[in-house]
Amino acid sequence: MGILDMLTSVMAARAASELDSAVIPAVLSEVLGSDNQGGLSAIVARLEQAGLGEQVKSWIGTGQNLPVSAQQLQQVLGNDVVRQLATRFGIPMDQLSTVLAQVLPGAVDRASPEGALPESA
Repeated sequence: MGILDMLTSVMAARAASELDSAVIPAVLSEVLGSDNQGGLSAIVARLEQAGLGEQVKSWIGTGQNLPVSAQQLQQVLGNDVVRQLATRFGIPMDQLSTVLAQVLPGAVDRASPEGALPESA
């Protein structure tokens, strides 16, 4: 792990620790299960279309989860969606993106325990 990776990890951990623990699952639920976002399958498809297919495959697969940056997620989700979520939950946009980058890989991994997306995703 390089110095930049370590700094990013520390910043993400700090951002997550500053949030109310109940907020993170609520935000994830909005991103992964929201009908207006199309649910888990739609988010995965958008991430793949944005060139993050390698990361997504690692999250769905059984190996180690590759990281994604806050900027990459914000670009895929769109500034408007991130802004709306940040406003709704009272979180600064950059903090929301950082926390999502930290927790989204694990959330997708847990949603695909058999190495494939569930059919209802």
